[in-house]
Amino acid sequence: MPTIREIQVTFDCAEPERVAAFWCEALGYVLPESARGESTWSACVDPTGEGPRLYFQRVPEGKTVKNRVHLDVRAGTGLVGDERLATLEAESARLVALGATHVRTLYADEENESCIVMQDVEGNEFCLD
Repeated sequence: MPTIREIQVTFDCAEPERVAAFWCEALGYVLPESARGESTWSACVDPTGEGPRLYFQRVPEGKTVKNRVHLDVRAGTGLVGDERLATLEAESARLVALGATHVRTLYADEENESCIVMQDVEGNEFCLD
């Protein structure tokens, strides 16, 4: 059986501090002491130590296409129907107030529950599900 390894999710971005601040607020993560005062990178860590570290590195080029990988923020786990949608919409509103953009709501059908597609402060796609 292979050894389970920790992962880090890395974002290329123009303003690492700004993107890190958004994701810290969005997920309840914290900025580690080692990231304070850096100009070319920043990071967010789960204070409980359970979630992956998010790393933000400054790159010269801008985002040009849809992400091939994205985060799913599990805001509605275990909820269904109207209760799930209301929870996702409330979380979407909170994240929009932090600078995110609501892209579209995908409503429940016979196979899938509702989810909301969003973008962070630099246009990186993520889903509320």
